Amino acid sequence: MAAVTSVFRPGLFNHKVAIVTGGGTGIGKAISSELLELGCSVVISSRKAEKLEAAAQEMRQKIPPSSPAIVTPLTCNIRSEDDVKALVSSVLNKYGRIDFLVNNGGGQFTSPAENMSSKGWNAVIDTNLTGTFHCCKEVYSAWMKQHGGVIINIIADMWKGFPGMAHTGAARSAVDNLTKSLSIEWAASGVRVNAVAPGTIFSKTAMDNYKELGPLLFTKSAKFNLAKRLGVPEEISSAVCFLLSPAASYISGATLRVDAGQSLYHSMWEVPDHNAWPQAPEGENLDALREVLNPKSKL
Repeated sequence: MAAVTSVFRPGLFNHKVAIVTGGGTGIGKAISSELLELGCSVVISSRKAEKLEAAAQEMRQKIPPSSPAIVTPLTCNIRSEDDVKALVSSVLNKYGRIDFLVNNGGGQFTSPAENMSSKGWNAVIDTNLTGTFHCCKEVYSAWMKQHGGVIINIIADMWKGFPGMAHTGAARSAVDNLTKSLSIEWAASGVRVNAVAPGTIFSKTAMDNYKELGPLLFTKSAKFNLAKRLGVPEEISSAVCFLLSPAASYISGATLRVDAGQSLYHSMWEVPDHNAWPQAPEGENLDALREVLNPKSKL
């Protein structure tokens, strides 16, 4: 199979530098790979050094020979403010600049809300919300406040709630609002802040993360959007590259839904038939409704 090729012109991001959290797997890997193809040096970060180094080795093989791009793997737990400070400091020491920050790092697990422990809830909120805030704040304070830049936050399709993963729904919704707030607060520094909200995106990493639920989750999800198919990470990376590019120079505080209309269509969560709610108030309207639902025979 031929390698995926970016739709953007070669060299678009020559000599730019990006940090992509969660950049070694799934959506983050696709974003990092496309940025590298376009000439941007990329620092990929996550908690696990072995996976990062393996991803970096793979990416190096695909960088065009004429490209100035370099990929650097650096471990970082975004839940730790000290780790994030160390990451940003290392990037500035190596490259002397940070043009782009893509907050893709995160994680969640499936569980009904009633079964979630405080520990599980806090872990997801700390990673997906607080970790994103740590990265935004440190990159802004250390570089972008004086030099400008672009921040992209990867969130999710949580517009109809997120039953089965209420913790990440709450966190991603908060990041959507954080994106708007920071776009206003940091506008005078020349910093654009936007978000991308993917629909259900299939990747080998996601399949592994959800273990035995993976095949069922993804197979069931395919019919809940207008394309009637699942998306892949490369369809998110192109949207991110657009928002990072000069073509999006007049866009900030926006959230781009890349979901084939999933957020407009059905919900995967099925509410069973029940009669647990209070009955509607008695009166002529309820009488008419009963007649519609159970019409009397005319025979």
